Order: sequence, then structure tokens, then C-alpha cells
Amino acid sequence: MRQGESLETISGLRAPGAEIVCDEVRARQEMFQVSVEETFSSGHALRGYKGKCENVHGHNYRVQVTLAGPQLDAVGLLVDFTELKRVLRGIIAVLDHQFLNDLDAFRVVNPSAENLAKYFYDETRRQLTSLPAGSAITEVTVWETDTASAQFRPENASQ
Repeated sequence: MRQGESLETISGLRAPGAEIVCDEVRARQEMFQVSVEETFSSGHALRGYKGKCENVHGHNYRVQVTLAGPQLDAVGLLVDFTELKRVLRGIIAVLDHQFLNDLDAFRVVNPSAENLAKYFYDETRRQLTSLPAGSAITEVTVWETDTASAQFRPENASQ
């Protein structure tokens, strides 16, 4: 500590009462994390994009949904993989072998990998109704190719 500094001004440290707590350590509470992946094939065209992706083309997409939470349910699960896969497969059923631009969700919003990741987050969150307290979807990743992906992480996601 430099002369004249208090613990409260260094690296987010604060001293509530006699206890010193670092916000970074608090954010790293123990968490369980689970992920599932599925694949689908769809076509799209990026409106307003200047380049080859403005043309109709397709991808063999891969999507991964990740959830995290501090506690497990009575069975010892954060989420039942079967239930999470059921939800994910239901979302994919709407998109698989479709021209994404023709679907209601993408008539205005461009069907980019980024927007697909947000779409999967929103739909999974809406359909996955029974999670242990404090659990949440922390990340959705959508791969357009083996080497190109986009992620969506909600602002309040568990760390």
C-alpha cells in the first residue's frame, strides 16, 4: 500500500466492519457448469453487408448452450441434460434446413452468428423453466464453421 492510501482504494478492496473482501474473489464463488451442443444446417444472406456473405449461402452450424449455478438440485444435477437437449433440439427444429431470413425472428434482424446466439439464449431461457436458485444461462456459442464462432453472454450471467 502506498502512503496515504486506504484498503478501500486499492483494487476494489473494501473493509465492511473488520472484514476485508475483494470483489474479484467474491465473484469467483464456486459454480457448477454444464454445456450441451447440437448441430443444424441452414441458409441465410446478410442484409446490408458488402461482401460475399450478402449472397445466399449456408452453414453447418454448431451451437453450445452453457449454464452455471452455485447449487445442484435434490438429485445432484444443475440441469437435466435430457431436458436441456430437448429444449435445444426444439429450437433447432424451427431453424434446421430453413432459409433463416424467411423466419419471423430474422425478417428484420440479420441472421448473423451473433444474432443467432442471442436468439438461442432468448429461446432457451424462455423454455427452460426449472433451474435451481441462482442458476442461469451464462453463454451461448454459435459456430458457422470449425474456426469461426460468435458468443452471447447476458450481462448478469454467473461468472
